[in-house]
Amino acid sequence: MNPEKPLDGKRILVVEDEALVAMLLEDMLGEIGCQVAACVSRIEDGVTRAGSAEVDVAILDVNVAGRPVFPVAEVLRQRGIPFVFATGYGPAGLPDEWKGMPTVQKPFSQGEVERCLIEALRRGIGEPR
Repeated sequence: MNPEKPLDGKRILVVEDEALVAMLLEDMLGEIGCQVAACVSRIEDGVTRAGSAEVDVAILDVNVAGRPVFPVAEVLRQRGIPFVFATGYGPAGLPDEWKGMPTVQKPFSQGEVERCLIEALRRGIGEPR
């Protein structure tokens, strides 16, 4: 990781069902040097991409069209790919099994997204603290 640009060139999987939020995330990620490898809005597509896409880290909306994103998180954890949860409830909104994972609270800033992605990459495999 380049200490001056730790996210430069990192490939990101985004699972987000709100189109405007997804577009905002794509813009933010581009600004901090990331490449969006895939952006999906359904759990099934997220599971498929999580199982096969070449990504360095993922951002997962906790509630995707009324369904929890945790099946996608499980696939990423099995592959050893770090991830960040995004939720309007912040870390307190996560079930006990997932508490301690890097979490960005909506609405988020570019700086918060960057900080959480760096933390997830630094920690490595998707395991709680």
